[in-house]
Amino acid sequence: MAEVTVTAEREYKVRITGDWRGDLSPWASKRSRVAIVFPATMRDLIPRIEFNGVEVVELEIPDGEFGKSPSVLQYLWNELGKNGFTRSDLIVAIGGGTVTDIAGFLAASWLRGIDWIAIPTTLAGMVDASVGGKTGINSPFGKNLIGAFHSPISVIIDPSWLKTLSDRDFAAGLAEVIKCGFIDENQILELLGSRSLQSIREDSSRVLNLIEQAVTTKAKVVSLDFKESELREILNYGHTFGHAIEKVSQYSIRHGEAVSIGMVFVAELAAAHGLISSELVEQHRQVLKGVGLPISLGAIDGANNWDALYSAMALDKKSRGNSIRLVALSEIGNCTRIEDVSEADLKSAYEKVLL
Repeated sequence: MAEVTVTAEREYKVRITGDWRGDLSPWASKRSRVAIVFPATMRDLIPRIEFNGVEVVELEIPDGEFGKSPSVLQYLWNELGKNGFTRSDLIVAIGGGTVTDIAGFLAASWLRGIDWIAIPTTLAGMVDASVGGKTGINSPFGKNLIGAFHSPISVIIDPSWLKTLSDRDFAAGLAEVIKCGFIDENQILELLGSRSLQSIREDSSRVLNLIEQAVTTKAKVVSLDFKESELREILNYGHTFGHAIEKVSQYSIRHGEAVSIGMVFVAELAAAHGLISSELVEQHRQVLKGVGLPISLGAIDGANNWDALYSAMALDKKSRGNSIRLVALSEIGNCTRIEDVSEADLKSAYEKVLL
């Protein structure tokens, strides 16, 4: 259907295809052992995977962010050891972003790095987590604080997986698509327009176009700045506050839902600093709300705790020393940074996303 090239520490293809098993087979058939990492909720959705003469090891992990823990990683390391995995073997991640994150880190850390392939099954995984080589697990102190940069050798996106998603999960994935629409000059915001979630889901060609546009944006940024020296930070638009919400709410909401609120938060902050207009803030609210995403903290249990949110933001990977830094817009398609922002200003933006 489509193919996007990522150039990082190595070049690889992101293939948007209708046959994930057919695309996986040539890679797996060359190996002695293949580990399939997948979440417990997908046990009945993944058929028995076999390759002639290849030992296939199925590794089931807990679903969601709770599957990205040091204890789960230790279990995976032990299984690779028991089954004699070597540097010429392969790890395959089938699942959402949490699965590709931990499976990629498993590959990065086993024998100091072996090959892995991402087969994302959620919209968020397709357009964000599986592309770019960021891998990792969560710490009690915050999300994705333990990790490594380790690119897959291939990403295989099969849109048929999207049929398995609830409306809530599909909308959560759209948050990452919309993020790409705000940070880059592409067709995403035009493709979304004022369409409802259902009208988007029912238009398969539009969904494919949105996926390709978002992947192209991410591939372009990652290829220019693989290890996030500065440019790649723009892919974290809305994530500083979003990750804080996830942590404080004990991951009771979807990542995309938190990022949606995070984008409104930083848009309000940018407007208060004179970087963008109030009209652009309202566009954030309308686009996100239009596809069913939350734009306030009102209904999220445990998240209306400013002190906890502020502490979580201070541990964000973009922070430097005691200074919280946030990616912001100066206009659609152009990003800047807000640095040395006062707690009072941050709290003012927080109060605008409370209700």
